[in-house]
Amino acid sequence: MKKRFYILLLISFLLSLADVQAQQKATPKAGEGISTFLLRHNRAPKKYYDDFVELNKAKLGKGNVLKLGVTYTIPPVKRSTAADKETPARKQSSKASKIGTTLHEPLFGKQLANVKVTSNQLAGACFYVVSGHGGPDPGAIGRVGKHELHEDEYAYDIALRLARNLMQEGAEVHIIIQDAKDGIRNDAYLSNSKRETCMGDPIPLNQVQRLQQRCNKINALYRKDRQNYTYCRAIFIHVDSRSKKKQTDVFFYHSNKKAESKRLANNMKDTFESKYGKHQPNRGFSGTVSGRNLYVLSHTTPASVFVELGNIQNTFDQRRLVMDSNRQALAKWLMEGFLKDFKGRK
Repeated sequence: MKKRFYILLLISFLLSLADVQAQQKATPKAGEGISTFLLRHNRAPKKYYDDFVELNKAKLGKGNVLKLGVTYTIPPVKRSTAADKETPARKQSSKASKIGTTLHEPLFGKQLANVKVTSNQLAGACFYVVSGHGGPDPGAIGRVGKHELHEDEYAYDIALRLARNLMQEGAEVHIIIQDAKDGIRNDAYLSNSKRETCMGDPIPLNQVQRLQQRCNKINALYRKDRQNYTYCRAIFIHVDSRSKKKQTDVFFYHSNKKAESKRLANNMKDTFESKYGKHQPNRGFSGTVSGRNLYVLSHTTPASVFVELGNIQNTFDQRRLVMDSNRQALAKWLMEGFLKDFKGRK
């Protein structure tokens, strides 16, 4: 009888512990998004994001933004399954089974948040997609009539489209610069804001601090990703600003110290050249590849490529940005450049 009493007491104690864990609460830091908040409390965003939103939906701001000073409930830790305990090699080989599954990424916007994986061509690959500038820094500014074209908004829209394309091909994707509200937009003239964060953290105005922040995020993620993926690459997406008369094609910069970076840039350029040859055979393609000692290229651990999408001041190049079909084509061709590089790796 006494033994049974102690067993019941132990069970009651364990249940009370589980209840305490289930009710773990915390308040967010300034500029923190849901993903960063979850990571700080040892919860993987992809595994716990939906649970967090469901538990806290009455307390979240528009676009699921965290509010300062509000206490949020942290989802309880889920019990490990056999799949969670797979070795890195087994995890990588199992990525082929992603085909047909649906991933959820709220950053793409309500209409496109659900992403169906249709291919395993990039299974085993991991990407860090970074749109230039953001937050307090709009980057280059062009004008069409009364409309201002801000570099960070167009680079971000193309970055989101690229990330979604990569996910459809079975890749793991980290979107480094994030806006909880915008999503993928089909407008010609994208509204400007300063909401962008670096994975939930406020973006500094100081240029070196801003660039180092995104490099730090990539390098921290890469330290874990390299255990599960044999191919990890970063891309920095920008729009150039030159004389209004200067029409430019997309061009690519690579690190002078990494052969993988140079190969990636050349594969990107070859892909664009091929696409222009097919879709605009009489126009030709004059995009270039060159090595540059750019801060983000030299301070990120994985091989990376820096892309300039055109001249935001030039009337013809502006069409490449304001037409949503052109933005989608740019994203698709960048994805195909990655695919060419991934398939040709040693």
